[in-house]
Amino acid sequence: MPEFDALQMQMLKEVADLHKIPEGAYNIRSNSAPAGRRSTENIEITSKTDVSGLDIRIKSGTKNESVHIPVIMTKSGLKEVVYNDFYVGEGANVLIVAGCGIDNCGGQDSEHDGVHRFFLEKNASVKYVEKHYGSGNGAGKRILNPVTEVYLDEGATMEMEMVQIKGVDDTERRTIAKLKENAKLVVRERLMTHGNQRAASFYEVDLCGDGASADVVSRAVAKDNSFQKFDAKLIGNAACKGHTECDSIIMDNGKILAVPALEANDVNAALVHEAAIGKIAGEQIVKLMTLGLTEAEAEEQIINGFLR
Repeated sequence: MPEFDALQMQMLKEVADLHKIPEGAYNIRSNSAPAGRRSTENIEITSKTDVSGLDIRIKSGTKNESVHIPVIMTKSGLKEVVYNDFYVGEGANVLIVAGCGIDNCGGQDSEHDGVHRFFLEKNASVKYVEKHYGSGNGAGKRILNPVTEVYLDEGATMEMEMVQIKGVDDTERRTIAKLKENAKLVVRERLMTHGNQRAASFYEVDLCGDGASADVVSRAVAKDNSFQKFDAKLIGNAACKGHTECDSIIMDNGKILAVPALEANDVNAALVHEAAIGKIAGEQIVKLMTLGLTEAEAEEQIINGFLR
């Protein structure tokens, strides 16, 4: 069993909700090196031979199992690119927890770029949780650039929870997905930026089969002088349904750019985009202040509820 210090355990808690080594399959990466791995009877984790990364193979029919693959970095100046491929067999239903935490107390930038590809066979179902977290008081930046590719076979379902709430100085998130007949994609993104942080999210979803559906929703808060961009494109190539939504709170000198794009290539493609950007309503703050909260505490309560 791998051993971790208090800082490493705190970071594992933040990015993967791990208070101890998980019971199921896992691979933990720390400071660009393997820090522990376990496969199970139904989930096999192996190292790639050509690039840094993993192949995760989940047997058909696997139910109620999980795989955790967190990455933590506590040394300043580390930069890496990791490629992980997930092969999910027919009818499997599993939880996959990823995420990366960077604690940078030095003067050099630290960066983790992860490329995750998901191949779900017919009627497979995956809940994927990816959390990003930054800490440390160094001058070096904490940079995370995830790329996610999702390929859903007939009747497959992918539910994605993408969270970044604290400490990441610069991030560019790119997600592409291709859905066959009756496949379903659900994305719930939650972002908060502060200081001079920058966060850009790009989604491109191809609905290629009849009955395919996608629901991509981002909730975001931009504080101080931070900048966010939400760029979402839905492409309807069949009798499908697609919805994308950006719901954002802007504070201080923050800036938010929402870029919707809908492309219908079939007369039966039903695509919808919604966007709303605004400040916290003054009456909400006043109401909470009458209950004894300070203005700062009231804002925090509102933001926490919004991002929940």
